[in-house]
Amino acid sequence: MPTAAKSIESEIKKLREEVLRHEELYYVHDRPEISDVEYDALVERLRALEEEHPEFRAPDSPTLRVGGRPAEGFEEYVHRRPMLSLDNSYNIEDLRAFDERCRKLADGRPFEYVAELKIDGLSLSVHYEGGVLARGVTRGDGRVGEDVTQNVRTIRSVPLRLKGAAGGEAEVEVRGEAYLSRKAFERINAEREEAEEAKFANPRNAAAGTIRQLDPKVVARRRLDLFAYDVLRGERKPFPTHWEALEWLAAAGFTVNPHRAKCPDIEGVIKFCNDMEAERDRLEYEIDGVVVKVNSTALQDEFGTTAKAPRWAIAYKYPARQATTQVEEIIVQVGRTGALTPVAVLTPVQLAGTVVARATLHNEDEIKRLGVKIGDWVNIEKSGEIIPKVLSVVTSRRTGEEKSFRFPKKCPVCGGVVSRPEGEVVSRCVAADCPAQLKARLLHYASRRAMRIEGLGDALAEQFVQKGMVRDVANLYDLKLEEVAGLERMAEKSASNLLAQIEASKTRDLPQLVYGLGIRHVGERTAALLARHFRSLEALRTATVEQIDDIHEIGLTVAESVRDWFDDEGNVELCERLRQRGVRTELAGGGVGAQADEAFAGKQFVLTGRLETLTRDEARALIEARGGRVTSTVSKKTDYVVAGEEAGSKLEKAQALGLKVIDEEGLKEMLG
Repeated sequence: MPTAAKSIESEIKKLREEVLRHEELYYVHDRPEISDVEYDALVERLRALEEEHPEFRAPDSPTLRVGGRPAEGFEEYVHRRPMLSLDNSYNIEDLRAFDERCRKLADGRPFEYVAELKIDGLSLSVHYEGGVLARGVTRGDGRVGEDVTQNVRTIRSVPLRLKGAAGGEAEVEVRGEAYLSRKAFERINAEREEAEEAKFANPRNAAAGTIRQLDPKVVARRRLDLFAYDVLRGERKPFPTHWEALEWLAAAGFTVNPHRAKCPDIEGVIKFCNDMEAERDRLEYEIDGVVVKVNSTALQDEFGTTAKAPRWAIAYKYPARQATTQVEEIIVQVGRTGALTPVAVLTPVQLAGTVVARATLHNEDEIKRLGVKIGDWVNIEKSGEIIPKVLSVVTSRRTGEEKSFRFPKKCPVCGGVVSRPEGEVVSRCVAADCPAQLKARLLHYASRRAMRIEGLGDALAEQFVQKGMVRDVANLYDLKLEEVAGLERMAEKSASNLLAQIEASKTRDLPQLVYGLGIRHVGERTAALLARHFRSLEALRTATVEQIDDIHEIGLTVAESVRDWFDDEGNVELCERLRQRGVRTELAGGGVGAQADEAFAGKQFVLTGRLETLTRDEARALIEARGGRVTSTVSKKTDYVVAGEEAGSKLEKAQALGLKVIDEEGLKEMLG
């Protein structure tokens, strides 16, 4: 290599190391040594040299943080180990009950807890290969997230290369909570207000919206941060204790929240929770509680998980904050089932880090119980820090100018008849062509847990309904490129992407279709049970109330609701039109009239490692379609462990327990 080239390569390397050192000092240790102007000059010099000599740019160069070209969209990524949510507790009694459950599971063995702040942000999974950042993924639904690698690179508290011994790791997954500081949130909202754009309601919403920006340059400007809270090698936790994992993360170059404690018992946890609640408003970021975890990872594996949450951890949520404000108006919203929900329009007020301008009044009876009038001053709170609701009326502040609210006898959207069946508290619009219901049905059908039509959001659904382009969900498959491209904020590229998503939705499996139809009382779990039992939409359509009611976990109310839905001729016609347009109306692997295969009835499976030809979701669906159950924890109750490549601790535990272990080919043989 010529001397000049060596000199340039050396300068680039020194600049890169210097910039990375200053980033760590500033973003991880909060000890900057140089001014922002000096830092920017170093980065600019490095960028200029790399552009002139791209052959010397390293994969961990800090210039990559500014982002590349805007993305067309985000690819899905299946988490090797699900990112489960946590069960919530709202009082000390709940914490003590959690402690009792843990001690029962520990069966007399001593253990301790780790208490950490619950950051009000969004969870991310960051993957490293050979010590270099390779992938960043959102939590998504816990099983499937979105690959947002370009955006994660812009987070300066996420190291592009792991430090020390961690840099030699072949493959590491780090999980953490991305968030916006209070200062960054205020700056972003000030900029949006100046640009006459809608302000974000709270830092969590702003962070979630930021990480899904298609342009990484926008993400870089907003300055997300991240606190790391866990590390995995494959599917395995590599350290004996959670506390050691936190120490490893700090040594590897991550920011680990300093407000954490090892607690010998639940009394220590309670003290930590109380101490941090008093400090809550002094922090530079929003928190909504404390996460409590059993420290021993061996006990974590042994305690296992439920379908949604680990048994070894719990989130202690701080009491909901309350505020007093005035009711300016009461409006009525109409949902996809025609349900009329009264909503109080409030004088905007700050509440638990959010500007609240509306609160639910639930139903007509609740308005009467509260005695609330337009113009009243009311006390409101966030239930579980999420849904604002009206608690009570401050009658002492009445002036006599307040106005009583009369619940509408006709639908406020379409003018249709409103009915309130005897014994129910909810009034409903019974008009089949109500546009408010149609819009809500479209959004439900397109939602991620139903037919997953990315890009079909609130504004687009509103235009489809207003312009008469869509009369029901089947009409989505009749849309033409030119008419979609002609809508507001649409162009040929975005219209083409939407139509591709609509076309792809035809291949979704029967459980997603049944859920997407929006049958009253049929949630995601019930839709899966119905689909796997009847195996086709036609078989479900002809099922009697008794046949549906006989299914385990499904009761008479659901059975009658399903039967009522299919007794409507319009709904039957809708199903036929969906079938004619190519939407899958049969369970994958089973045709019309096929009998439910119960070959795996009562059997419990655990999947571990990477399968060659099946995704985890596909394997799970095939097992469950035959009556089996897939869990995440190996125990004596496990009948089969399906081990793929790089199977970890679950395989070791299965072998230690003498359980039946099969590979992917063995599973396929059993599946036939």
